[in-house]
Amino acid sequence: SIIRRQRQELKLLIAELEDRDRELNDMVAVHERHIQAWEDDRQKILTLAERCSLLTSELNERDAIIKSLTKKLKFLESQHNDSKITLENTQQKFKELTQKVTDSSVHCQALEEKNQSLHCSVLELSAKTGQLQAREQELLTMLQLKDKALIETTDQITEVTSKFKTLESALRAAKLEEFSRNREQQDLKLTLNDVVFQVNKMKDVLSEKMKESSKHQEEISHLKQENGCLRSELILAVEEAQRKDQLYQFAKSKQVRIEKELSSLRQVCVKQQRDLHFLHVNLDSSQDSRQ
Repeated sequence: SIIRRQRQELKLLIAELEDRDRELNDMVAVHERHIQAWEDDRQKILTLAERCSLLTSELNERDAIIKSLTKKLKFLESQHNDSKITLENTQQKFKELTQKVTDSSVHCQALEEKNQSLHCSVLELSAKTGQLQAREQELLTMLQLKDKALIETTDQITEVTSKFKTLESALRAAKLEEFSRNREQQDLKLTLNDVVFQVNKMKDVLSEKMKESSKHQEEISHLKQENGCLRSELILAVEEAQRKDQLYQFAKSKQVRIEKELSSLRQVCVKQQRDLHFLHVNLDSSQDSRQ
């Protein structure tokens, strides 16, 4: 009966050992699967770290590009401001030249009116000269007809001669003044032509500045669009890096949980090894007792 009981106990122990062996095999398989999963996660983490470093370098390059583009944009804005100031100065000069041209035209018109009035006075003087000549002829005929009024006629002739001389001197002065006015008018016309030439030249310079300003504005708008695209790409890269950082944190927490599970499995294995050792000891003692 003792042997039977010990045999039953041995059978129970062997069955329990087989069950423990199967459990250990299952745990080993689960542990191997956990190790394989941990290895896969580690490889994924390594690849993610490499990609993160690549993205970081790419982000630094994009940052450098954005900084250079920002500097270029500031330089173009300053150049645009300079061109705007030059354009305003050119417009001011154009206004001043236009004012000078209007003043010169007004002065020329006044001189022309004065010249016209002088011409009218010259015509009046010439008409008076003709009248005086006719009067002189009449007086000469009267001198031939009337010898008695010789003295009076001689006085009148001398008076008329003096008046004629004064009129001739006035006519000469008027002609000289008209010549000077004509010369001054020609000089003013030459000045007006020079001013018109300068105005046309300033108009050409103004059109060139306007074209250059429009080109700078187009380039600035293009650079602003490119800067906006680069900023959006930078934001997307930062968001992707943040998501990768979150995945890395998740993987890290998962690794911590796996390590905790592995430590618990090690403790269970140690306990089971102790139980097996105890069972072996009991089995050896039972075999010794049987012998």
